[in-house]
Amino acid sequence: MNSGNHAPSKSGGFGRACVEFLVIVALIVGCAYLLRTYVITPYEVPSGSMETTIMSDDRIFSEKISYYSRSVQVGDIVTFDDPEVDGRTLVKRVVATGGQTVDLVDGVVYVDGEAAFEPYTNGQQSYPLSTAADVTVEYPYTVPEGYIWVMGDNRGNSADSRYFGAVPVSSVTGHVCFIYWPFQHFGPIS
Repeated sequence: MNSGNHAPSKSGGFGRACVEFLVIVALIVGCAYLLRTYVITPYEVPSGSMETTIMSDDRIFSEKISYYSRSVQVGDIVTFDDPEVDGRTLVKRVVATGGQTVDLVDGVVYVDGEAAFEPYTNGQQSYPLSTAADVTVEYPYTVPEGYIWVMGDNRGNSADSRYFGAVPVSSVTGHVCFIYWPFQHFGPIS
């Protein structure tokens, strides 16, 4: 008696389950790649150059979406490609953008002739640094168009634009928006 119904073979069911599993894994990996490449990237901060806003060993999220609709602005905390070490990402605060003039006078940062309001430095003075090889920074310094001037909030412990000069906006990889670890630092960054 042949009713036309066949029982599924055990080997066919196992093979199908393996294919389904591999497709699901590929979708998850693909979504994670797209999320990390175009939306948000996690970083661990290895130094104290942004203390006390971001502490050494904090883990942060740097989002990319806001820069699809607006340009980098003064006050933004950004991640960007290290101008000296390939493959390394730095995190600093934007102090000036293209066309603005930065000056350091008696430990105070001036942007376009006005003292910058910088409560996040906790009163630390901002002095010029010896520059990296092949870099010249003379004050007052006018930031070239398409570049930004970045500084760490911990001015006494930050190799920043005072050291390596202005950085191209094209090297910015995201806007730091959130500390996710450790839990006592958990929350948005402003």
